[in-house]
Amino acid sequence: MKTGGNQTANDGDDATTEGASAPTCSPSNANIRVEWRNMTDDQRNGFMDSLKCLLDAPSKGTQYPGSTNRYEDLVAVHHTLTSSIHGHGQFLLWHRYFVWVFEKLLREECSLTGPMPWWDETLDSGNFSASPLFTDEWFGPLPERPSETQAYCINPPRLNGIRLHIGPGQAFEERCLSRGLNQTQAGYVTQNFINDCNARATYKEMEGCNELGPHAYGHNSIGGVMADVSSSVGDPAFFMHHTFVDHAYRIWQNANATRQYTIDGCVDSQSPCTPFTNDYVLSSMGLAENVTAGQMINTMGGYLCYKYNY
Repeated sequence: MKTGGNQTANDGDDATTEGASAPTCSPSNANIRVEWRNMTDDQRNGFMDSLKCLLDAPSKGTQYPGSTNRYEDLVAVHHTLTSSIHGHGQFLLWHRYFVWVFEKLLREECSLTGPMPWWDETLDSGNFSASPLFTDEWFGPLPERPSETQAYCINPPRLNGIRLHIGPGQAFEERCLSRGLNQTQAGYVTQNFINDCNARATYKEMEGCNELGPHAYGHNSIGGVMADVSSSVGDPAFFMHHTFVDHAYRIWQNANATRQYTIDGCVDSQSPCTPFTNDYVLSSMGLAENVTAGQMINTMGGYLCYKYNY
C-alpha cells in the first residue's frame, strides 16, 4: 500500500517492511492527500464510511487497554504512549507515523480507496465552527462553549452511537464525544504562525514551535475530548488536525533538501538527553509494523509515498 490518498483509487505495492528494498516513489506516482474542501462528496462519503467501519469493528487485542472497537485501538495506543510521544523530538515523526497507521487501517481493513483528506485550519482561523468539516453531514457540529471548561456532548449522525471508553486523562470511563469551541484560541491558528515556526532553522526549534503553537492551539480550540492530550484521539477530528500539523512540517522540509533526512533534538528529558536520530524506533503497539524515524522522515522517500494537494 502506498500511503496517502490517490484522488481516484489506491494503487501500488504494499508498504515495505524493515530491511526490504523501498519501492520507487516519484511525483507521478505519489498519493495525494486532498484538502477537505477540494474533495468530491463521493470521496468524503468513502472516507466517512471507512471511519464508521473502524468504529463498528471489534478491538483486536488486550494490548489496547479500555478499547471496545478497532478505532479505540488507536485511542489506546496514543493513551498509553502519551508521555513518550509529546514534549520530545519524536513528536512530529511519531504523529506522522500514527496518521499513516490510521490510513493503513482504513485502507486494509475498511476498504478506503479514495484520498486521505487533510484540513487546512488556516482557512478557518478564528471561526473553526464554520469549517466544512463540522457539519451533521460529516464530523458533526462544533458548538461554541460559554465558559473555559464547558463542552457539549455531540452525536454526529455519520458516527451514530459513538461512545468513548478511554480517558479522560489516564482514566477509563464511558462517556460521550464532547466538543466546546474556543474561538479566541482558534484565532491563533494562522498562516503567519505557521510561517513563524517554519522560519526556524533547526528541526528542534521548528518542532517545539509547532507542538506548543499551532498544534496545541488547534487541540484546545476544539476543546472537549480534543483538549485532553492523552485521549484526544477519541474525537476523529484528531486525525484531520494532525494532517494539518504534518502538512506544516512537510512545507518546512521542502524549503531545504537536507531536511528530508536530518533531525535533531532529544527523545527524553534526561541530562544529558538521548539524542533523536534516524535510528530511533517508532511503535504503534502492533497496529502496524515498527519503523524508524529515518523511514518516516521523507514522505516521498519510498517507504512513504505521499504529498499534499498544495
